[in-house]
Amino acid sequence: MIISRRPLRPLPAAPVLAAAAVLAAGLVAACGQASQSAGAAGKGAQPTGSGRPAQHAADGFSRPLDVSNPMFPLVVGTQFVYQGTIADGEGSHPHSVVFTVTDLWKQVDHVHTVVALDQDFRDGGLQEQELAFFAQDDKGNVWNFGEYPEEYDNGKFTGAPSTWIRGTAGAYGGIHMLSEPRAGAQYREGLVPAIQFDDVSRIARTGQATCVQAGCYRQVLVVDETSPNDPASGHQIKSYSPRTGLVRVSARGGDTREFLALAVARHLDGAAMAKARAAALAMDRRAYQVTKVYRVTGPAQRRG
Repeated sequence: MIISRRPLRPLPAAPVLAAAAVLAAGLVAACGQASQSAGAAGKGAQPTGSGRPAQHAADGFSRPLDVSNPMFPLVVGTQFVYQGTIADGEGSHPHSVVFTVTDLWKQVDHVHTVVALDQDFRDGGLQEQELAFFAQDDKGNVWNFGEYPEEYDNGKFTGAPSTWIRGTAGAYGGIHMLSEPRAGAQYREGLVPAIQFDDVSRIARTGQATCVQAGCYRQVLVVDETSPNDPASGHQIKSYSPRTGLVRVSARGGDTREFLALAVARHLDGAAMAKARAAALAMDRRAYQVTKVYRVTGPAQRRG
């Protein structure tokens, strides 16, 4: 998936939780000056030493569905198609991702969030599809509020073990995109001890130019993502363009490397939007049966 780095499968919890508590305690200090102001808006959701959020995240999110951050705008009905390859120990495989901003919202940790549908195809078949939840704070930072990623094997649904919801079971959903990204800024996108998920981002470069199938882009922001819990995963490098969002994904090191480029960016018509909405709602209903973590959320609803 292109939303975030996929977490590891859970291992025995005790040492993981202990390590996560240390990481959580240093969360703000590790983010750097550029992201400290961003954290202030969502400070209610930062984990305490116990792994529990101090309070819910509603403070600082007065218009959370208006995700207008230039580097990650989420306009209802927008769909992005990415094409490329994924390389692993078995070779290189065709890979494509379809990311759709639905017209649904979902309340997570007392905040209304945008529901995005992220579908991952490998070797021509669906391997994973995910509901991802985002909200923008009053300072313009876009936050992660959770993920429900379904896994498939030869077209058969096998479960969603990597589900996490912000503020539940010690899960911290951090910043996905800063309001004022500056080179060198570092921030945590998510920390979920129960599934060993720890996603740390650093602004590597700003003002770059890149060309992909969908067009050429300037003033590109390059973000370097790593997972402290999984050094073997290497680095995932993401490039974002103003007013478009993610345009390229590449990799450095790691045992599995993903390479994607934006091929098509389009706005869905009514019929296509209805199809995406139906798929997202079906997943939302299924999630309540699949994972207990998801049951703390209210059902996804169509925007008025």
